[in-house]
Amino acid sequence: MSGGKQTFPVLRWVALIWMVVWLPAYIKVWGFGNLLHLCDAAMILTFAGLWWGNAALISSQAVSALAAGVLWTANVGMGLLTGKFFASGSEYMFDERFPLWVRLLSLFHVVLPCALLWGLWRLRYDPSGLRLQAGLAAALIVAGRFLSPQLNMNWAYRDPLFNRAWGPAPIHLTVIWAGAAILLYWPTHLVLSRLFASRADPRLTPSTLNNT
Repeated sequence: MSGGKQTFPVLRWVALIWMVVWLPAYIKVWGFGNLLHLCDAAMILTFAGLWWGNAALISSQAVSALAAGVLWTANVGMGLLTGKFFASGSEYMFDERFPLWVRLLSLFHVVLPCALLWGLWRLRYDPSGLRLQAGLAAALIVAGRFLSPQLNMNWAYRDPLFNRAWGPAPIHLTVIWAGAAILLYWPTHLVLSRLFASRADPRLTPSTLNNT
C-alpha cells in the first residue's frame, strides 16, 4: 500500500534537506562503502519511503531501525557515561579522528525511529516489510564479507556482543542474519502488526469496514 507523494507534504522536504547534508558528508568522511551499513541503508530507504509515500519501504525499515535505534542510543549512552559498550558498532562516536560534526550526524539513529513511526501512523504497517528487510539484510550482511575484516561491516566477521566468529563464513553469516531476523525483525513485526494494522487487513469483514 502506498499513499503517494502528497502523504508527507512537509516531512518529505525535510528529509530531502537532511539527505543533501548527510549523504555527501558520510561519503566524504567514510566513503561509499559505508553506505552498505544496515543503518545507513535504512536512512536512504526511509527517505525513499517518505518521498514516495511507500508503505512497504517504511515498514521494512521500521522492522529494522526501531530496535536498532534504541540499541544504538543505549550503547552510545553507556559509552558516554561509563566509557564502555555492551555491543560493538558505536565506538566511532568517540573517535576523535573523525570530525565531531560528522559524528553528530549519526544522531539520526535517534530521530529516524520517530520518522518511521509517523510514517506508519499515516500509511499503516505493510506486513511485506518483514520479507523485504530480511532479504535486504541478507544481501548487506553477505556484502560486508567482501570488505575489510577491520571494518566488520554488518558484523560479517565478528558478532556485536561477543566479538567472535561463529565458524566458517557461510555459518557465521547465517548466524548473524538469523540473529537479526529472529531477535529483532520478527518481534518488531509482531508489535507493529498489532499497533499499525493495515487498513486493507483481510481480517476486516465488509460489515466491520462499514462500521469504521
